[in-house]
Amino acid sequence: MPRTLPRPLRPFRHRDYRLLATSMGFSLFASGLWLVAIVYQVIALGGGPSELSLVAAAAGLGLVLSVLVGGVAADRLPRQLVLIAVETVRIVAAGTAAWLALAGMMQLWHLAVIAFVVGAAEAFFFPAYSAVLPTMLPADELLAANGVEGMLRPITQQALGPALAGLLVGAFVPGTALLGAAVGYVLALLPLLPIRLLPTAPGDGTGSVLGDLREGFAYFLRTGWLFATLAFAILLVLVIIGPIEVLVPFAVRDQTGAGPSGYAFVLAAYGIGGVLGSLVASAGRLPRRYLTWMLLLWGAGSAPLAVIGLTDRLWVMGAAAFVVGVTGGVAQVIWGTLLQRRVPPHLLGRVSSLDFFVSLALMPVSMALAGPVGDALGLPVTFVLVGAIPVFLAIAAILGWRLYRDEIAHPLDTPVSAAPAS
Repeated sequence: MPRTLPRPLRPFRHRDYRLLATSMGFSLFASGLWLVAIVYQVIALGGGPSELSLVAAAAGLGLVLSVLVGGVAADRLPRQLVLIAVETVRIVAAGTAAWLALAGMMQLWHLAVIAFVVGAAEAFFFPAYSAVLPTMLPADELLAANGVEGMLRPITQQALGPALAGLLVGAFVPGTALLGAAVGYVLALLPLLPIRLLPTAPGDGTGSVLGDLREGFAYFLRTGWLFATLAFAILLVLVIIGPIEVLVPFAVRDQTGAGPSGYAFVLAAYGIGGVLGSLVASAGRLPRRYLTWMLLLWGAGSAPLAVIGLTDRLWVMGAAAFVVGVTGGVAQVIWGTLLQRRVPPHLLGRVSSLDFFVSLALMPVSMALAGPVGDALGLPVTFVLVGAIPVFLAIAAILGWRLYRDEIAHPLDTPVSAAPAS
């Protein structure tokens, strides 16, 4: 490909990155199918918000319990083999769920156990993926690569995957969407096989696993911007993840009268917003005030979630989800690039896993509480709180840790010398 490509497309000059991005696209598409399929599989089993909370919490628990080990694996093992192993586990898990559902043998505890396994596999995937990008690409192409991932996620996981799942569930049964997820994970595995073996970070594998974990935690605790961001993230996750994952399908059903296709529409609107936000972020440079902008985009960008609890119009819910998608897409691209630019390469897998662990440590709690809280307070009050609290959390993190000083002392908006293309 010519070197005059637009900035968001420049990473595609690299063969291995093209294969990795293709795998990522299929993997996210399969995950989009999976997420919607399990919602309606729970409903098909006669469950409601509390039962869906149980299954979602099981997935979150698997992720949280495994993510630190996943970070060590990303820094000690060949990352290509880690990614292949993850997709293999997902194929087996989704295939088993589809078989149980289509055979009429599925029970709620089966779905919870399988969700736990899928969550654990996810814990190994993203640290390896995040750590491998700097080994594939020049530093000045990382923002664009994170933008590509930010665009793939909304298009495939939050739009195309859920849309196909809604069609399959509506036309057949949830088990067909679970089978589609298994096929999607097979397609994600295939592009990983011809990638040249991806290296571990220099000097890895010489110490113990516990020693590696201690080193990662020590860096996290002494690095102010990282600690502040993840302290904000853990509270943000507690407030918003459970209601988004558990209560939005019921808000769509109860307030608008729509079914699976209506829920897929709201997810698609969120996904389209994420695509636009990621594209805008990847086409430029990091903002001078990158920490301030990132936290405000996540915090204030959550405010439209309040609308979901207050409207009975499906298109208004979709518009609110679109805005949340735009702001979250921009913030996520900034965050991924920030980690890859400011974290030492030999720590990147562990720090990425700490990012997931600290950010998602309360995700099972959030999912477990969302159903009972929604039942107790009602959806309108719950979503108003979900939209308001993150704004105050973002302002507290910026002012409390003086991030406005750190970002000026460590600018990332200047050009970076490029490494040779692989």
